[in-house]
Amino acid sequence: MQTKAFSYLFSISYFGARYKGWAIQKGQPTIQGKLERVLKFVLGNDDFTLLGGSRTDSGVSCKQGYFQLFLSDKNDFAEETVSAINENLGGEIQIQFMGPVRRDFNLIKASKRKVYRYFFTDSSETPALHTAWLQLVFEKLDLGKMNKAAKVFVGKHDFSAFCTPSPTKTDFEREISRCQILLADEIPYKNLADPVYYLEVVGTGFLHHQVRKMMRAIWYVGSGQWDLSEIENRLNRPSEDWEKIPPAPALGLVLWSTVLDV
Repeated sequence: MQTKAFSYLFSISYFGARYKGWAIQKGQPTIQGKLERVLKFVLGNDDFTLLGGSRTDSGVSCKQGYFQLFLSDKNDFAEETVSAINENLGGEIQIQFMGPVRRDFNLIKASKRKVYRYFFTDSSETPALHTAWLQLVFEKLDLGKMNKAAKVFVGKHDFSAFCTPSPTKTDFEREISRCQILLADEIPYKNLADPVYYLEVVGTGFLHHQVRKMMRAIWYVGSGQWDLSEIENRLNRPSEDWEKIPPAPALGLVLWSTVLDV
């Protein structure tokens, strides 16, 4: 039960390549860890509680996420305060003050839809420096086959075969409302290689490594290593002892947007 009297909502974006994910880990650089250190420095105390809306994995970036900050004392978060926080975050993490919210506002339950994008290319001529922004796949990929594979994931399924389960997790059912492969037409992505593809997947929530394992399965189909039945069978019979699918590398994945019911 949250006892602090004041609650505030912030949006956040970050380039996650140098961080070991969102959640604090002892001795490791994380998004939450750096954010809490900067807040303590700028606010002059550590009398706050921070709640993130998404626990992204190590190396994953975020274009639009949210966090909730609980304080014992009121703070208007004037422009100069937010600027000081962003300056001390160093640019690779940026926040924006959205305003106060009621204390019983639950950020996790308010997240109604999340959009992930995974950027990749199969062009062997991609410059090495450009791979900081997208994943280079070393097989030729068929866009039509990849889109057929992506569509199989749409709907409500048990994703046991497409996640890394934890001992405490018992519910593996998730609903995907959209899943497709598109050609990137936004800067900087479209200028990084030719072609640049991205997987766009939309859902209410995701399991650990789910999007990255879906991406790997789509590559398998796009390169001809699998046919569609390999995905369909794993969704239809999730409890079978399937060979584990390695998650696609974290680097190409971005939490693109989050829709809240505020």
